[in-house]
Amino acid sequence: MTTAYDRLTACFTRIATIGECSAVLGWDAAAIMPPGGGAARGDQLAVLAGLTHSILTAPEVGEDLAQAEAQADPWQQANLDLMRHSYLRATALPNDLVEAQARANSNCEKVWRVAKANADFAMVRPHLEQVVTLVREAASALAPALGLSPYDALMDGFQRGIKAADVAPVFTRYEAFLRQALPEAEARQAARPQPVRPVGPFPIDRQEALCRRLSERLGLEFTHARLDRSAHPFSGGTPTDVRITTRYIEDDFTQAVLAVVHETGHALYERGLPAAYARQPVGEAAGMASHESQSLIVEMQACRSDAFLSWLGPELHATFGGDATPYQPANLGRLWRRIEPGFIRVDADEMTYPAHVILRFRLEQALISGDLAVADLPSAWNDGLKDLLGIVPPDDARGCLQDIHWYDGALGYFPSYTLGAMAAAQLMASARRTLPDLDAALAQGDLSPLLGWLRTHVHGQGSRLGFNDLLRAATGKPLDPADFEAHLTARYLS
Repeated sequence: MTTAYDRLTACFTRIATIGECSAVLGWDAAAIMPPGGGAARGDQLAVLAGLTHSILTAPEVGEDLAQAEAQADPWQQANLDLMRHSYLRATALPNDLVEAQARANSNCEKVWRVAKANADFAMVRPHLEQVVTLVREAASALAPALGLSPYDALMDGFQRGIKAADVAPVFTRYEAFLRQALPEAEARQAARPQPVRPVGPFPIDRQEALCRRLSERLGLEFTHARLDRSAHPFSGGTPTDVRITTRYIEDDFTQAVLAVVHETGHALYERGLPAAYARQPVGEAAGMASHESQSLIVEMQACRSDAFLSWLGPELHATFGGDATPYQPANLGRLWRRIEPGFIRVDADEMTYPAHVILRFRLEQALISGDLAVADLPSAWNDGLKDLLGIVPPDDARGCLQDIHWYDGALGYFPSYTLGAMAAAQLMASARRTLPDLDAALAQGDLSPLLGWLRTHVHGQGSRLGFNDLLRAATGKPLDPADFEAHLTARYLS
């Protein structure tokens, strides 16, 4: 005789396996699928989304959840709690809406690629209007079931337990910090020697080989991973079959290298999730803010540190040759830690990056509430960026078309980026207190001490703990923006 909990674990294993199929199909669509496959791929993803939804909302799942007894093991109890939450979200949404969203998102994302290349918002606008309409419909259905506002219900799907009311004061505090710190950082930077840029071309095959070596050096095993190319770098796949991507340009290797470092941080998190709870809710990552903390602790906290750059500089010079001056650690630091307000979020420095997220946080709330029409998005975007950073994008490709997220239906996601950056600084401060020789290891290109600490305190915890509880267990306190501000102050204002 199986128990209700046993039947539920079998059900969620099936759901997770279908999710893995969708993840690989999504990677394929972004990395290697020919353009003509877009319509069929949208249908495939819609059918899988509908199948998952049907399994999760079946009457017997509700019956088993009602019958399942409290579990003595805290991991199993957390798993059961997460199952109930997933069921609650799923049963709030009709199956036809789930499939309609999957189709609309896939279709809009394909049109967005062309619209972005042509800086033509009008081309994608009707498709985005459909996506936003469906997202609003889903948010309105989720809100009463979860006891949340519509926008908070969307945020819940990316980082459970975090609401707009939690985020808004954090962002208001940071905006005040930025208005004071940015001019001072720019003045200090102007008084220092200008960085020397490496002179290309940088053959793409060498860049690709370097990126793979670097990812392996950071701890990613390519028996369980792939590195490919895509228009927008990302990490996907499954914990045992991780897919990371980057993009290459021949006259600058920076974008490719830093994107791979970032995506490797995501991949290492997936690889470190608790295998004993694979394909169970508690065995998944703790949310997107938690995920972003892991990419940024690797990229920003570790790999852009003076210690790591002292190892990386000679590696870059050995790969590309030429004058060694640009590859000196101090010069790389001036290049890769340069403060410069710009239009593109993914290229932004770590001080101005949160401004891009604050802008999107405010705009997507207005889109969901209906206070902002999709047609007015470009002008609202330009006005918001001017207010935050004093600059106006010259075209929509460098404005509201630059990110894939809204065009793929991911509204409520953007706060995770800056919450993750703040959490990364907090985790790194705690790791440094525990690992006094961390910089010595980084100077050898060795992330294993940091990775071991993260395996214990973050990766191996799965989603047993919520975002703030995870930080509290690892650092002794919930999210504290002061650690991020202290990191920026030490790096740019001292």
